[in-house]
Amino acid sequence: MDDAARLAALARRAADEVRDGMILCLGTGSTAAAVVREIGARVAHGLRITGVPTSEKTAALARDLNIPLLTLDDVDRLDLGIDGADEIDPNLDLIKGAGGALLHEKLVGLACDRYLIVAASEKLVPQLGMRMRLPVEVIPLGWRQTAARLEALGLHPTLRAPDGDAAPFVTDGGHYILDCAPAPIADAPLLASRIKATSGVVEHGLFIGMADRALTVDGKGPVTAIACPLSG
Repeated sequence: MDDAARLAALARRAADEVRDGMILCLGTGSTAAAVVREIGARVAHGLRITGVPTSEKTAALARDLNIPLLTLDDVDRLDLGIDGADEIDPNLDLIKGAGGALLHEKLVGLACDRYLIVAASEKLVPQLGMRMRLPVEVIPLGWRQTAARLEALGLHPTLRAPDGDAAPFVTDGGHYILDCAPAPIADAPLLASRIKATSGVVEHGLFIGMADRALTVDGKGPVTAIACPLSG
């Protein structure tokens, strides 16, 4: 099964979690975008929901699909969040932020009563930090000094610049991203607290204890539901 068909199967299964009248977190990234498109198709056939987007890119897609939108400041809680992840460990702790929306994804995700992760099965890892770098969002002012402080934590940061020597990537919040290489992360909660305590850091891509379920799709197309082993 090709990637498009896999995403479509995963999106249909994720959209089945949506109920009429819900306020939804609409995630960012290719997998989340497939879910937003599926939800948009159902809205066109009468589903009544409201979305809170996690990025300008997602907001633009949702508007194109005529999905009603609110901002995070318009709501107290959201019924359900659906978003992708770049790594998923056995406890459903995550690394997110390859798309650069990690700050807004975390803020909206934390306001959700339920937080559902959708991903290809390749994103499952025995330990975080094994397949991708850890994004850390920092303020532009003094970013080199912030990078030095992260280096002292053993994180080996690199400024994200999509076109090599071109201008740095800038998030929707006007910040830079430092992609860090911590190697396999032995203690993700401890590392998360150390990064967050670093001056100049806005947010990091470790999403600890947020997801309660994940839906993954393998190469042949079947979708598997995984419940957080620490819940309940």
